Amino acid sequence: MPAIRSRAIAVSIAAALSVAASGNALAQKKYDTGATDTEIKIGNIMPYSGPASSYGLIGKTETAYFNMINEQGGINGRKINFISYDDGYSPPKAVEQVRKLVESDEVLFVFNSLGTPSNTAFQKYLNTKKVPQLFVATGASKWNDPKNFPWTMGWQPSYQVEAQIYAKYLIKEKPDAKIAVLYQNDDFGKDYLKGFKDGLGSKGAMIVTEESYEISEPTVDSHIVKIKSMNPDVVVSFVTPKFAAQTIKKIGELGWKPLHLVTNVSVSVGAVMQPAGFAAAQGVLSADYRKDGADAQWKDDAGMKKWSAFLDKYMPGADRSDNSLIYGYGVAQTMVKVLQMCGDDLTRANVMKQAASLKDFTPDTLLPGIKIDTSATDFAPIAQLRMMRFKGETWELFGDIISADTPE
Repeated sequence: MPAIRSRAIAVSIAAALSVAASGNALAQKKYDTGATDTEIKIGNIMPYSGPASSYGLIGKTETAYFNMINEQGGINGRKINFISYDDGYSPPKAVEQVRKLVESDEVLFVFNSLGTPSNTAFQKYLNTKKVPQLFVATGASKWNDPKNFPWTMGWQPSYQVEAQIYAKYLIKEKPDAKIAVLYQNDDFGKDYLKGFKDGLGSKGAMIVTEESYEISEPTVDSHIVKIKSMNPDVVVSFVTPKFAAQTIKKIGELGWKPLHLVTNVSVSVGAVMQPAGFAAAQGVLSADYRKDGADAQWKDDAGMKKWSAFLDKYMPGADRSDNSLIYGYGVAQTMVKVLQMCGDDLTRANVMKQAASLKDFTPDTLLPGIKIDTSATDFAPIAQLRMMRFKGETWELFGDIISADTPE
């Protein structure tokens, strides 16, 4: 009799444990709007049209990357539903589209929306709604402000850090330079200008002229002619791709040979250097954190082999010299990593928590030695760069990796 009783108790305990375990498994699945057992809904804004339309390829690359992930079974069994809208690089349109994503499409979060003016326009809205604004596709320093904007995080190195690196380089290599700065008259250009002046510090007098242009202007040719009249020997262009190509081309047409630095966002061989003309682009300087898809030095690189295979299957015919393909792949891979880390807790709070818990993550497309790190107080995932010079039809890296905390 006692043996039977003890077996009954054991069975009853086992049954209770089984129920508890299944209850725990159910309890572990947590969802906010935009996530279910089968789907993760991600929103995005891109300038597929308008003055910054060359960046639209980033959104197309991300779409293709998520399609690849879905074909491989998704993330923890869930397929990504990526909803990407065109804002034409217009802040009012961007606000309208983001509201649609949040209120009509009911996305879990907004990912890699492009442009400083557009993201600025809807940053407060998303933070008020407690909807993650993740891996913003602009290097404005304002995205690293977890205290005031805990739902917003950048991805690429900040414009100010990049500009400080250029300033340090010029102080070291051309201490007597007369510098002309061309900048876009918005948050994008002004952020670069501030970082550059901060980097120059007491050497601020090296700047002989600051010339601004509006994003709505069809060309900056007249600004280049005006800058040339000041006779600087260094031109620093804090501009977007279309205007970078125009600047390089016009300087070449004028037969002028200043040392020319362009922003990292404008180093695409396919979208900037080729349209500007390779002859005019020789010797142009910049800095980067990504590998170059058109550079033979990476042909045997394991990460770039994956990138190349991805393009072959999901974006056949894509121009590998356009670094938007590198950027879109790297940031989408980072997003997938965060979602994998989320497990079955797909709440907006946990998405932000995991995004702020990346440690030594290395997407396939980042330069060797450059890693992604975040924390609850550091929303700047990438803070390292290497200088490079355009030679022939490619960029040549030189010098060591420079970290934001030690820009020397």
